[in-house]
Amino acid sequence: MPRPEPKTKIENVVASVILNQRLDLDEIAATMPSVEFDSEQFPGLVYRLKSPKTATLIFYSGKMVCTGAKSEKESGRAVHKIVKTIKEAGIEITGRPAITVQNIVASASLGAELNLELAAMKLENTLYEPEQFPGLIYRMRDPKVVILLFGSGKLVITGAKFEPQIDEAALRVMNRLLELGVMRVPEG
Repeated sequence: MPRPEPKTKIENVVASVILNQRLDLDEIAATMPSVEFDSEQFPGLVYRLKSPKTATLIFYSGKMVCTGAKSEKESGRAVHKIVKTIKEAGIEITGRPAITVQNIVASASLGAELNLELAAMKLENTLYEPEQFPGLIYRMRDPKVVILLFGSGKLVITGAKFEPQIDEAALRVMNRLLELGVMRVPEG
């Protein structure tokens, strides 16, 4: 019988953006009703989109941070939509945004329970303090991600820079857990 594949789902993509120009946030805030800006509270402007559902911080320096996207592509669409809307409001933006994914956070399910005590003893690069946090923290070297493993077989994968790293990390950790005998695969 073939091994089950872990089911992964991207929860959040965090991307940084460089516009290579300074921005007048007061002008953007005055022109666009859909933004939040209070320079005395926070030095950035918050621009929320309904579709794709994201929140983007925009700074005077022309740097931006987009969060909430469910894919790399969606993150890029959100940034380009914001830049286009700002341009349409009459604010000059000269260059193309340089977008870099900083972090992809995903959830996954292995479809089997894990013995975290045993995993903590057998798996390298882990931290497990159940009285502090119910999950085992596993620092994977390749791909370079951090995986939170829970006894239920649920995972949270963080630190990925590219979407394929999510599935690769989930499959690798599942295979390693099976190899170490710490995963109880349900009888099918």
